[in-house]
Amino acid sequence: LSPGAKMGCFTFIKVMMILFNLAIFLSGGTLLGVGIWVKVDGESFLKIFGTLSSSILQVVNVAYLLIVIGAILLVIGFLGCCGAQKESKCLLMMFFSVVLIIFIAEVAAAVVALIFTGLAETLLTGLVTPLLKEKYGDDPAFTEIWNVTMTEVRCCGLNNYTDFNNSYFYEKHHGYPGQCCNVEEPCNGTLAAEMAVQVRLGGIPTSCHPHPCGCLVQGCFKQILEEIRTNAGVAGGVAAGIAALEIAAMAVSMYLYCRLDEK
Repeated sequence: LSPGAKMGCFTFIKVMMILFNLAIFLSGGTLLGVGIWVKVDGESFLKIFGTLSSSILQVVNVAYLLIVIGAILLVIGFLGCCGAQKESKCLLMMFFSVVLIIFIAEVAAAVVALIFTGLAETLLTGLVTPLLKEKYGDDPAFTEIWNVTMTEVRCCGLNNYTDFNNSYFYEKHHGYPGQCCNVEEPCNGTLAAEMAVQVRLGGIPTSCHPHPCGCLVQGCFKQILEEIRTNAGVAGGVAAGIAALEIAAMAVSMYLYCRLDEK
């Protein structure tokens, strides 16, 4: 290519880099703002988006997750946009390094999730179960999120009803959440255990007929994992798309970095 064509190509890629990272920066700011909103006023957020709550995000603290993701996107967008605009080799290299670290972490997380599902369940149990025991029934926002989760996904606790043993809710109501027994009011351990045993043995209580699916109550982790497996194609496509964008971003930033040397 002639020097003019090379310069035109450099300028075009530079502008695309700025616009792309500006969009990332604005998206990060939006997610950060929503995360702060959920943290400060979670009840009003749930009233608006409650029907969209049956997802894996309900297992963790949505507010903190949004804040972390938003902050990361803000940093990436800032580094990429300013690095391209100011033609700063330092900022471009920082952008490349941050995206590379995130890419490696995502690949490692995917491998762990695929190969060590049991380990993931153990880690989640260690993190989420104490929160269920401490906050469910006491923290309104946390309780509402889990109520919607257990109702929509037809599940109970993270692993099963025993996650609520010795919990704040159990001590206060002397029973388990109604979702554990397919009833509206808190239920006793006998009925909750019957539901869990019937599911584990593959049987269905006689009282469930003629709608047997309504009585199949198991842990939310297993239910969500089953949903992920069912939609593995969509999840894989989204993951591949994100990975492709990250690789493209790294390639563009490195191209600009190398071209600055020639300039």
